[in-house]
Amino acid sequence: MREQITGHTELLTLMAYPIRHSKSPQMHNEAASYLGLDYVYLCFDVDQSNLKEAIASMRALKVRGGNLSMPNKIAVMQYLDKLSPEAQMCGAVNTIVNDDGVLTGYITDGIGYMRSLKDNNIDVIGKKITIVGAGGAGKAMQVQAALDGVKEMSVFNRRDEFHQRAIDTVAMINEKTNCKANFYDLEDLDRLKAEIADSCLLANATSLGMKPQEGLTYIPDASYLRPDLIVTDAIYAPEETALLKMAREAGCRTMNGKGMMLFQGAAAFKLWTGLDMPIEHMKNVLDIHYN
Repeated sequence: MREQITGHTELLTLMAYPIRHSKSPQMHNEAASYLGLDYVYLCFDVDQSNLKEAIASMRALKVRGGNLSMPNKIAVMQYLDKLSPEAQMCGAVNTIVNDDGVLTGYITDGIGYMRSLKDNNIDVIGKKITIVGAGGAGKAMQVQAALDGVKEMSVFNRRDEFHQRAIDTVAMINEKTNCKANFYDLEDLDRLKAEIADSCLLANATSLGMKPQEGLTYIPDASYLRPDLIVTDAIYAPEETALLKMAREAGCRTMNGKGMMLFQGAAAFKLWTGLDMPIEHMKNVLDIHYN
């Protein structure tokens, strides 16, 4: 970790709410220090009530770039100058790059998720998966999985503000990729059970399981799971959500969101610095290990 900040230190940010639990500052600051880069990465409590002003401050203060998490990934798009093709397709942004006042939005969540699966020797290519959640991270995971070659996908979401978004995402996947996608209401528990039974992997892309909803899961009981099912959660704080605990006790192979966090961060780090994040070093720093 760096010992001092200089007059030339460049700022990277993370804007979300809540955000004080995040491991991103530890990851990016350690990676920059390890590579001898004069950057510092800080968290800021930002939600949609002050997002516009926060983005304007990136231009005013010449902040090199930043990350966004809930609830800002979709709302931020209106304040940016450009979007990457992937961000346009996903309709969400989790990374901003500031090039002399021109702010470009990128989405690295899907890349991070798929790379974390590969790094954990989990192969879903040519297979069927079930993903719950259709917010910024969920859509990115769904789109990237389809682009990478998942054969079939069942998407579940509640009748909330992301309901129509989920329907539209499934339609886009069917139109633009070779993946067969279907959408179902999460309230249809019989359908959820049937689709999980027919999938090699269940992925949680919702915030259910992290504060202030820690201890909650949409899976009613362990009968929805089976020992050869892989269960992943985009959440990493807590490291074991109620879903992952239930899955582990049911004999499933489980994976939390630390690997996704690392690899989406590595993609963002490359966009800001032009350099590769030292992955193996960061795994040790972040205590990332797989079951």
